Amino acid sequence: MDEVLTQVTEEDEIIGPVLRSLVHGNPSLIHRSVHVLILNSVGKLLLQKRSIHKDTQPGKWDTSVGGHVGYGQSYLEAAHRETEEELGIKLMNPHLLYPSKIRDIVESENIHTFIEITDLEIKHDPYEIDEIYFWTKTEIQAKLTTGIFTTNFVEEFLRFTNSPHGYLLH
Repeated sequence: MDEVLTQVTEEDEIIGPVLRSLVHGNPSLIHRSVHVLILNSVGKLLLQKRSIHKDTQPGKWDTSVGGHVGYGQSYLEAAHRETEEELGIKLMNPHLLYPSKIRDIVESENIHTFIEITDLEIKHDPYEIDEIYFWTKTEIQAKLTTGIFTTNFVEEFLRFTNSPHGYLLH
């Protein structure tokens, strides 16, 4: 079933509904997405290894949670929904870190990134995710240019570590 997403302008004003199948492969159709960075209490960042069956960047390590904002949803509502779907946990105290944009030859996304610090037991969706792992900052930096991460995660990591909250990652 094709997801109905939120198409927006460059300034993030809502245009209306748009099908996922139309926005992937057409960067002129800007849509909303969310990222959630999950850190544990010792400052390690949860990353997910995307299922080998995903249509975009299969088998690569990616942000803790990432997904589209459904039409009629807020960014925060989408962050809650995506986290429950992908990791099987409820966000208790998500904090908006920053808005950002991704523009590439495949798609154009306006993104809100949230952060949550939790030690809840995670039960990831095996259809969406092949593996999860809590990474240290040093582990990520050592592999940043090896091609094992999605291009979106590399951008996210650099944005996060240079943000006022980057000190949380150890």
